[in-house]
Amino acid sequence: MLLPAVVAGMMMMGARAEADAPLLAMAAADEVMQGDEAPAGGSTTGAAPPVVAEPTPPPAVNPANASPTDDAVQDETVQDIVVTGEKGAPPGDPLEQLNAKSFEAVQSVDKAVVEPVAKAYNKGLPRPVRTGLRNFFSNLGEPVVFAAYLLQLKPGKAAETAGRFGVNSTLGFLGLFDVAKRKPFHLPHRNNGLANTLGYYGVGPGPYMYLPVVGPTTLRDIVGDTVDKMILPLSVGKPFNKPAYVIPATLLNQLGERAAFDETIQDLRSQDDPYAAYRELYLKQRQAEIDALHGRAPAEPVVPVYGPGIKTPGKGDVRGTAPQAVAPDAAAPETD
Repeated sequence: MLLPAVVAGMMMMGARAEADAPLLAMAAADEVMQGDEAPAGGSTTGAAPPVVAEPTPPPAVNPANASPTDDAVQDETVQDIVVTGEKGAPPGDPLEQLNAKSFEAVQSVDKAVVEPVAKAYNKGLPRPVRTGLRNFFSNLGEPVVFAAYLLQLKPGKAAETAGRFGVNSTLGFLGLFDVAKRKPFHLPHRNNGLANTLGYYGVGPGPYMYLPVVGPTTLRDIVGDTVDKMILPLSVGKPFNKPAYVIPATLLNQLGERAAFDETIQDLRSQDDPYAAYRELYLKQRQAEIDALHGRAPAEPVVPVYGPGIKTPGKGDVRGTAPQAVAPDAAAPETD
């Protein structure tokens, strides 16, 4: 009884397996298809994430054990950062760019107009005549020098200036001949005025300027020079306050100074930076004059760029000769 029952059960299980075989085959085929589509459509649920290899950090180098080769490699990788910018204006010349443009414009006009006239003036008039005209205008400024010495409490120098003015106005035929600087008087001309007086009492020069017609100057100098030029017309009156005298006298005086300055300006133009060279010479002469009021001699000879210190050129002078550095009387130490 038991055997027939076992055989009957096995037959039933075999029949069931044959009935389920198609379903199992279809399920297996679906699993294969899903496995093929996984890389294109994304990972299936339960798939293991990809393994990413982390970079191995470089071994730490002890500075004490670092070799020169390692330092060289590190130096090659370091790049310097260079910060560039525009060069600022030098001290005392905050308007350098504007002044330089003004200087260039004035020099262009000078080369085209003033320089030919100045050269013709030098060639057309004998040297004694040109020197006499410069002496005349310089003598007219002696009263201003006298007043400046009084303001500086230098009565000795004021008396010398008054004596110089008297000698040249009489024996020198209204100042045409500078008799006072020779024996037996020995009274040289000295540049002085309100600007020097302000500098003597500690007023700084202020910003440097290069102005058309005026030329090189500073804020202190242009204020002082303007007042100085007003003293004679206001104190004496006619003819010094009349345009018929002022205009031709000013033109003739400026032409004479420009003619005497010709060799110096030619030398300045040959410099790498004519504007800076001119500025330096002017400021040195101005400082030397103020130092002289305190009894201090200049550290080095001064090349004059204005005033009687500029030599009046003659026919025997070599054209294009560089101006010689001199110690003008105005720069010599003064004591009372």
